[in-house]
Amino acid sequence: MHVTHTEFEHLVEEALANLPRQFAELLDNVAVVIEEEPSDDDLDLLEDDDNELLGIYRGVALTRRTHDMLPMLPDQIAIFRGPILRVARTRREAIHEIRDTVIHELGHYFGLHDEDMPF
Repeated sequence: MHVTHTEFEHLVEEALANLPRQFAELLDNVAVVIEEEPSDDDLDLLEDDDNELLGIYRGVALTRRTHDMLPMLPDQIAIFRGPILRVARTRREAIHEIRDTVIHELGHYFGLHDEDMPF
């Protein structure tokens, strides 16, 4: 299946636009980026080398921040185009994987751990 970078970017934007308003309004100083593949450093975080890394949260979760922390660069959520397109067999599956990955990584931004999330 082929989804261009531009189409993929649009699908990520759509997933963000469809977030419930109460969560979207809480997003502050976080950038969502699209990368083709995870870096070696990103892959080192995987516990199971047989799985694809579909996205990653790079930052300090809201629950770990304190009032006296210095101003920080924006947190970053990277959505990996290559791995998502490898695990999705259809466009519909790709849309589903993108949506679930965006929600999952935002869960980390809000302080949730992998075992706390269904995605």
